[in-house]
Amino acid sequence: MTSDQIWQPLVEELACRQRADRKAEFWLRDDDAVDPTPALDRLLDLTGEFAVPVTLAVIPALTDEKLVARLDEAPHATVAIHGWAHRNHAPEDQKKQELGAHRPREVVLDDLARGLSHVTGLHGARAVPMLVPPWNRIDAGLVSDLGSIGFAALSVYGPPKPAPLTVINSNVDIIDWHGTRGCRDHGLLVQAIIAQLQHAFDGGEPVGLLTHHLVHDESAWLFLERLFTVTAQTEACAWLPIGTLIGRSVGRVK
Repeated sequence: MTSDQIWQPLVEELACRQRADRKAEFWLRDDDAVDPTPALDRLLDLTGEFAVPVTLAVIPALTDEKLVARLDEAPHATVAIHGWAHRNHAPEDQKKQELGAHRPREVVLDDLARGLSHVTGLHGARAVPMLVPPWNRIDAGLVSDLGSIGFAALSVYGPPKPAPLTVINSNVDIIDWHGTRGCRDHGLLVQAIIAQLQHAFDGGEPVGLLTHHLVHDESAWLFLERLFTVTAQTEACAWLPIGTLIGRSVGRVK
């Protein structure tokens, strides 16, 4: 199957949206930013070229002014809080988790409050009060306290669950974590995007694309470039900044 054949179903789906005067909405979250790197430069250059807003989930304990200086050159980038140190505290026989029930609740919340303060202090208005838990996992008992320490939104992966604050989840991950650990098959990703668009058409969430710039192979970069190209060729698409989503409480489940 050629590249054009792989992408044709998405082109047709977007054409249907345009005829119906309905926008296909996307947003982009990229995890594990810490320092300026060639991979981060590539992501920022690519998203900047296509005017795609990107939300970087930044690890507070590991980042400093070097990232601030780099993002000063990328006004389309915002930052969210990616836990505290992206450190696993779960036993070896359990899935990795930094924000689980393996430590006292007060200790975990103190880490998160410190992370929010640190990232906001560094980045100012570029920082959004959204928590992105490492490994997309957080103990359900902690969620009710996030608002009291300054968070306005939570972003994990998959369908949103009921929560006392805005939930804006990613729902299409481009990385094959359980296989090659490179980019997933482009055809399967196109199918996943179309499925999410159709779900959104029925009142679901926008397409929340999840990337990890530090582990991208060439196939991942090629996929992003082609996706941005396809979505730029129609007025039926909108790549939304995270502030817009938080502001209108998209994904909130009551």
